[in-house]
Amino acid sequence: MGFIVIFPAIYCAYIAMRRSPAIAFVDVYIPVLLLLPEYYRFVIPVLPDPTFSQAAIIPVAGLFLTRDMKSWKYSLMDFFVVAFALIIGVSEYTNAGYNEAQNLLFDMIGSFVLPYIAAKGLIEPKGMRVPFAKRFAFLLFAISVVSLYEFKMGSTPWEMLMNRFFPGQADGWITTFRYGFARIAGPYGHAILACLIITVGFRIQRWLEWCGYWEPTFKMMPWLKIPKARIMTLMLMLGMVMTLVRGPWMGGIAGAVITGAGLAKNRKLGLLAIAGGLIVIGVPAGAMFYAYASVGRAAAKTDSQETAAYRKELLDKYTDIAVERSYLGWGRNTWPKVGGMPSIDNYYLLLALMHGFIADGLLISMIFIMPYRLIRFEMSRPRPAVRGSSLGFTLAGIYVAYGVTIATVFMGLTATPVFAVMTGWAEGYLLNADTTQAAAGTVAAAPVASASKFHFRRVMA
Repeated sequence: MGFIVIFPAIYCAYIAMRRSPAIAFVDVYIPVLLLLPEYYRFVIPVLPDPTFSQAAIIPVAGLFLTRDMKSWKYSLMDFFVVAFALIIGVSEYTNAGYNEAQNLLFDMIGSFVLPYIAAKGLIEPKGMRVPFAKRFAFLLFAISVVSLYEFKMGSTPWEMLMNRFFPGQADGWITTFRYGFARIAGPYGHAILACLIITVGFRIQRWLEWCGYWEPTFKMMPWLKIPKARIMTLMLMLGMVMTLVRGPWMGGIAGAVITGAGLAKNRKLGLLAIAGGLIVIGVPAGAMFYAYASVGRAAAKTDSQETAAYRKELLDKYTDIAVERSYLGWGRNTWPKVGGMPSIDNYYLLLALMHGFIADGLLISMIFIMPYRLIRFEMSRPRPAVRGSSLGFTLAGIYVAYGVTIATVFMGLTATPVFAVMTGWAEGYLLNADTTQAAAGTVAAAPVASASKFHFRRVMA
């Protein structure tokens, strides 16, 4: 029954040809990406095995490239994205042979290169900024609502519905528990990935709320007194809380701090305050955390300290192994395992082990360069009239959330194409902001108070 993977792709192709690739990207691909798990595949003999989203992006990106490639604006980020995919493919070919390299390179193209291309070429240039943002945020709001069941019952509805079509493919993804509660994973395999992706949705939702892009109430519930935007924001916050994972929480807080600088009346002063805080607070806190984690797992007094000690030991024991094959790594599944330490809870270290420091450097470059460019771009423009409507600070906050989070956890499955989509959106924004501002509504109109029929002047004697 794995052939059902191609049904969304067929519908995506139909919408792309009948209407436009941009509409197919927002209305079909994004729901497929966020709603259907990436660990289900259509197993095809000899050929690579596509996921739902990998199959769906092919007609969207393919039709866009054949129709609109002349309008493509080349940039340095294109090099980083393509080079990142290629170096991973070369690494796998060197370490595991053609078959494994073929499968992994297909994954990188379908989950990284093509989503980046589609997002860069279709969101900003086609005036789809607000429709894309609203679709993305609303889908994650809906996932958070559905995940209330998983938080209570300990089983995810997605696997309950779909395991029958993909027998055995979800066996490695199980619900985990903390403090007596299920940690929700939704359609993302693990609570860590769920929290990271919901954090992205939360940041986008906050931008939509600040800009005033949502209608006052839900159409189905006009009697609700709480604004629709506020309900969505609170539900996304609850979604993050229900994952019960600390690493993405820290990443989300760090992202909120960066985004908060864009809300300040004096944005330059806000950025200086953040830099000062990193020096005055961050350096001593880092030293304290290093001492906290250096006690070793055997001497740890709490579960949290044991987790921190484990991550410290990971770096101590695996760094030398990574350095042995620093250029191309050891391969996705063939890197040496240290006894008692099967899980690498640091994606930078894991990427270095699997595919070398070149791949690591390319990823780190994207994570650092993009927020720098976004913030520099926003600082070169007048402060918007509507507080919080600077999209660049929101996107920069998403990068910071990713950068901090994956230093403590794994980045995979849906989190990878989401990162690629955000990178494409950010690059398209930087290259097209001036030409698409009117179509996309970069600066939302200030809320207009209801005009009264008569105006009176109050005179105080």
